[in-house]
Amino acid sequence: MAEAALTPRAEQTRAAIIEAALRLFREAGYETTTMRAIAREAGVSTGNAYYYFGSKEELIQEFYARNSAEHAAASRPVLDAERSFAARLRGTLRALIDVLSPYHEFAAKYFKHAAEPTNPLSPFSRESSAPRDASIGLYREVIEGSELRIDPGLRARLPELLWLYSLGIVLYWVHDTSPGCERTHQLIDRTVPLADRLIRMSRLPVLRSTLTDVLSIVDDMRP
Repeated sequence: MAEAALTPRAEQTRAAIIEAALRLFREAGYETTTMRAIAREAGVSTGNAYYYFGSKEELIQEFYARNSAEHAAASRPVLDAERSFAARLRGTLRALIDVLSPYHEFAAKYFKHAAEPTNPLSPFSRESSAPRDASIGLYREVIEGSELRIDPGLRARLPELLWLYSLGIVLYWVHDTSPGCERTHQLIDRTVPLADRLIRMSRLPVLRSTLTDVLSIVDDMRP
């Protein structure tokens, strides 16, 4: 159902279903939660739940979309205040972990589904294209609002590379058992300066062929 066509009451029902699903996913896990249980938790009929969402997978896509929007909003203060590329990237990655933090236990149980290449829940899937594009767009803003000066070819590809980098950070966070996931924040703080240096050094002739090889690998290994 097109979201623009929803009445205020329908929008409220849809939101209740989403909140119920995310609550049950966190508490009971993705596998054991059924659409019937989600409908009961939301106070609607099972048929009504299916009217708005055809499957649990569609609800996860909504979860992705919400996280993407919340991540963009949480990144806004640093993007509005900083011109340094490293500061903008560090703040955006830290904002991502802050937004995801309420779902840490859920993510650890759910990640095996998202890690399957053919699963529609994969961040690389066709079904995940909208939140993926939004995330890549956010990293494009990280670059465009900074003082970074790099080769135009890399500049065009860098947002996707930064998004892939962020997936690596998220993967580490999923398995991070340190208090408050402090080790994930340390990983961000220690790797961002390295990424910043490598990106700036890409203008050196000696590194251009290496950069070409890296981009070729990304293209060839794209799911």
